[in-house]
Amino acid sequence: MSTLLFRLTNVPEDEADEIRALLQSNGIDYYETSAGNWGISMPALWLIKDEDLVKARQLLDEYQHQRLITEREKYLQLKKSGVNVSFISSIKERPLRFIVYLGAILFILYISVKMMFEFGLKF
Repeated sequence: MSTLLFRLTNVPEDEADEIRALLQSNGIDYYETSAGNWGISMPALWLIKDEDLVKARQLLDEYQHQRLITEREKYLQLKKSGVNVSFISSIKERPLRFIVYLGAILFILYISVKMMFEFGLKF
């Protein structure tokens, strides 16, 4: 019976490729399921042999720990160099877009609340 090893939902493609390569280089047989045409199925990597689970889980844990370290270093380097985009910096970069979006959000909230009171919903 096959065993679920790793869900691929919201996983970056480079990470998924590295995990596939890791499993192949260590001789672990697996197959992959996709999200399907409508995107409602579960994309995942499944082990064919149950006895590979311990080895695959150990390899995956080591890989994810190493990826955490490297991604954190990339983030800190971007933050240190000032290239990293934050919420405040994106507002400063395009203030007009922020004002338009904020206005649209407030307009939708206003219309929603106004309609609730007009249809007789009392609090």
